[in-house]
Amino acid sequence: MQGKILIVEDERAIARSVAFALRQDGFEVLTAADGREGLAIARREHPDLVLLDLMIPEIDGLEVCRILRRESEVPIIMLTARAEEVDRVVGLEMGADDYVVKPFSVRELVARVRAVLRRRTAQSDPPKRVSVSGLVIDLDRHTVTVGDRQIALTPKEFELLRVMASNCGRVMPRQLLLDRVWGDSDYMDPKTLDVHIRWLREKIEPEPSQPRLIVTVRGVGYKLVGDASEIAA
Repeated sequence: MQGKILIVEDERAIARSVAFALRQDGFEVLTAADGREGLAIARREHPDLVLLDLMIPEIDGLEVCRILRRESEVPIIMLTARAEEVDRVVGLEMGADDYVVKPFSVRELVARVRAVLRRRTAQSDPPKRVSVSGLVIDLDRHTVTVGDRQIALTPKEFELLRVMASNCGRVMPRQLLLDRVWGDSDYMDPKTLDVHIRWLREKIEPEPSQPRLIVTVRGVGYKLVGDASEIAA
């Protein structure tokens, strides 16, 4: 088997045709007709990739994507009839890896599945140290240094910086950052994120009042500016 694919799609004809093509290509295929069932199967079966329709009953695709991304790093390709740019952007910012608009070529979709799986396989052995905009982030030791100076971060500050560094250059919506760093375990005021961003800026920015590393994207969230590169051990 090439891998296990979960299709969450309420249009049976589409689900059947995609499942058939994937099985012909050597994949194991699971299907769900609504968001609630899809989440249950994903949690139980741990698929290698999820094909997720945006407009599904019970729990819509965007919410399913948000929940899955909070719980795991499983690759997600969204399937939808919506072609508007705003829907594509929201889906990708929620953590989807790719976006396919209906009607689509099943052959193209299978090719995209393979491409996303190849990218994730290449990333499966994460770097131990990453350099971003002059910061060196040691993922094993949970340390951050600038030159010879080590910056003392709390566990939450480090995790927040790690998540942003893993998505360097990408706008991270506020809710996605809250989900990734704090999850559902604790009740928090949404301003918790803003406070931690301010603390991080005070520690890593040359001029915290004029941030150049962690920038605010008004109405959306935050972005870590720069290029992330792996440092050999």
